[in-house]
Amino acid sequence: MTILVVDDHPSFRAIASSVLAADGFDVVGEVGNGRAALAAIALLRPDVVLLDVHLPDMDGFEVARRALVAAAALQIVLTSSRDAADFGPLVAASGACGFVAKDELSGAAVSALVC
Repeated sequence: MTILVVDDHPSFRAIASSVLAADGFDVVGEVGNGRAALAAIALLRPDVVLLDVHLPDMDGFEVARRALVAAAALQIVLTSSRDAADFGPLVAASGACGFVAKDELSGAAVSALVC
């Protein structure tokens, strides 16, 4: 399964990519903001996007909504250093498959959430 990692922190992108690759995902790219994410999704056509909620140019909820309009079969897993409960109904309203906290990230956690 191919995956794109979207996070504004280069160190987290590197860690997430390593963890997901070790757990069998094919990491096809890493980007640091929403606009780059939308462009990479169109270009790379990943199966899954690990998408940070807090990005510098637009939040992950908006990126998810826009991405799913352009690629309805795309599976998005939101992530943040904050707890999912902090976002209330925003996760479900975004169209994402689910949410995994950054400190709980693993290939198994992402796999369990994909639709």
